[in-house]
Amino acid sequence: MRTIISKKLENPEQIKNQLLHWSQQFREVVLLDSNNYPSKYSSFDFIVAIDAFTAIKTDFHNAFEDLQQYQQQTKDWLFGYLSYDLKNDTEDLQSSNFDGLGFPDLFFFQPKKLFLLKGNELEIHYLFLCDDELETDFLDIQNNCNPESSHEKPQIQQRISRDDYLAKTHTMLEHIHRGDIYEANFCMEFYAENASINPIDIYQKLNNISKPPLATFFKNNHHYLLCASPERYLRKEGNKVISQPIKGTAKRYSDAILDENSKKELAANPKERSENIMIVDLVRNDLSHTALKGSVEVEELCEIFSFEQVHQMISTVTSKVENSTSPIEIIRTTFPMGSMTGAPKISAMKIIEELEETKRGLYSGAVGYFTPVGDFDFNVVIRSILYNAQNQYLSFSVGSAITSEAIPEQEYEECLLKAKAMFEVLN
Repeated sequence: MRTIISKKLENPEQIKNQLLHWSQQFREVVLLDSNNYPSKYSSFDFIVAIDAFTAIKTDFHNAFEDLQQYQQQTKDWLFGYLSYDLKNDTEDLQSSNFDGLGFPDLFFFQPKKLFLLKGNELEIHYLFLCDDELETDFLDIQNNCNPESSHEKPQIQQRISRDDYLAKTHTMLEHIHRGDIYEANFCMEFYAENASINPIDIYQKLNNISKPPLATFFKNNHHYLLCASPERYLRKEGNKVISQPIKGTAKRYSDAILDENSKKELAANPKERSENIMIVDLVRNDLSHTALKGSVEVEELCEIFSFEQVHQMISTVTSKVENSTSPIEIIRTTFPMGSMTGAPKISAMKIIEELEETKRGLYSGAVGYFTPVGDFDFNVVIRSILYNAQNQYLSFSVGSAITSEAIPEQEYEECLLKAKAMFEVLN
């Protein structure tokens, strides 16, 4: 059982910063920030889970079965991630590309200390509370000051050159024209070796530039994720399941007229709409595996949402499930998310593996949480920097959807647009 105490805050934004810095004394940290982005599908503005009481770490073999057993045994809050390569658990697939990061394929933990912020009310949930530990911790949090930080500018390299990217995109188009696939998300990695960065500093800069609704700071010992994701993979509220795939990106402008024109052009762009609708169809099919008959609906189709860096085309697909349906089964039958794979999904993933040169790992996976009653919420790990502090390897990847109408040079430019924020904070 958890001890739960509520605190009324005068300055919620200040406590966010203090919690981030205070949490770094612990081995395991998951921080989730909505950046106050308006959303009807959001339970909390800000969450911090720290210090594992129990944990599960595994490769892809039987990963979903192991996670289901862990979730059913604990029946508590669980925080962690699903890497893209869990696809190998559900399908006859493999991941044999280069991996400089070395993250486990799956990691979740049951936090001893949990902080849930909504408006100006902070709920604090502690396992096994000792004496006045909670009040002492809260005082330490409030007195926490930001230490000075610095990092060396990493020497960022590109895993796939521009010429190779164009050639590989042409190969992807050949697959499409042959009818092997209709669409595939093709990604490339930027990386730095011998990188020495301050993860908190980089995360805060990345988050301030983007202010996304599904930002994440993740730490597991020497593994870090600094994530400014605008995309929700999957959420469960009671017997309702929600997926919000993104397909379609346009640049933002400081000039209001240019910015509005960019938004309108994205909304009307036939290629972007086609990409989005293909993935909506894929998501509808994925959700149908666990949905009650006739319950899969498209609540929003190709709506435009504006973020600090870009405009995005987002659709919202929902379904209803039986109360007895396992939350892990809902995830297993929809993972990896359609927006980061393609259609048909399995064929697209096989071609992606052949053409990409880096194991995706946590990139294009998902970070999130389960509640004690089996609800959950997970983002899509994009617009993110991954860092292994032990071997000092830093990585971020970007991608775009290739369809029959794709122009390789324009797809390359879209990748650079998506990488802009990561370059900016690192340089």
